[in-house]
Amino acid sequence: MRNLLTRHPLLVIAGKEFRERLRSRWVLAVAAVLAVFALAIAWFGAAQQGAVGFRGAGVTIASLVSLVIYLVPLIALLLGYDALVGERERGSLDLLLALPLSRAELLFGKFLGLGAALAATIVAGFGLAGLVLGRQFGGAGLLAYGGFVGSTLLLGLAFLSLALLISVLAASRVVAGGLAIALWFLLVLAYDLLLLGLLVATAGGFLGAAFPLLLLLNPADVFRLLNVMSLEDVRALYGLATVMPARLADPRVQGAVLLLWIAVPLGAAWLRFRKAR
Repeated sequence: MRNLLTRHPLLVIAGKEFRERLRSRWVLAVAAVLAVFALAIAWFGAAQQGAVGFRGAGVTIASLVSLVIYLVPLIALLLGYDALVGERERGSLDLLLALPLSRAELLFGKFLGLGAALAATIVAGFGLAGLVLGRQFGGAGLLAYGGFVGSTLLLGLAFLSLALLISVLAASRVVAGGLAIALWFLLVLAYDLLLLGLLVATAGGFLGAAFPLLLLLNPADVFRLLNVMSLEDVRALYGLATVMPARLADPRVQGAVLLLWIAVPLGAAWLRFRKAR
């Protein structure tokens, strides 16, 4: 209670969420997993071409993009899916709202604290890998790798926003967990297969010029395109790079779209949460 009187309530909630993740060793465990997987993929990423070992920054980042698309969204969804519905089930939500704490401060404080834990995990995991890979990358390669880590954080925050929206909408933790896994399956596994299947089956006639725009409706695809379009020596490895018009191929546009994927679900969660009973 004293903290609530001496510090901004939003920062109190954020600090509480962050400390809980540190105490549970969640940050350390996931960072270690990311570092191990990153180094393994960087070493074996060119195995399909008959070679192993650390390659250039572009090839390494292209290999790591697939790792990030599968793991980081899942980590973010599992981190935040029960942030609010869990408080409701435990009966602590009413207690929190009885304090001098608004619903906006509670929601955005949780996002800030969970986002800080996610950022620490991503920076620590890929930072450790970057220390090992730094000699092979050189200055320009390290700059590109830093951009990759930054875009990874944006992707994680986008899925964390979606997780908080799920947590506001779901009636129970079980339902929220099911929705989080379903959303991960849809956006990470099924979405591209569906689009490419329709594109091939109709010889491009069904989707046509809308295909690039549909890619922007999936934050995982936006992340992939952002990293592909930022590296000249990687564009040829991805067929998706050839279907993007010049305006949408601009990394600045794709970065702005990722920011929208953070802001829009979080805003929707706030609109729903402020009216919830």
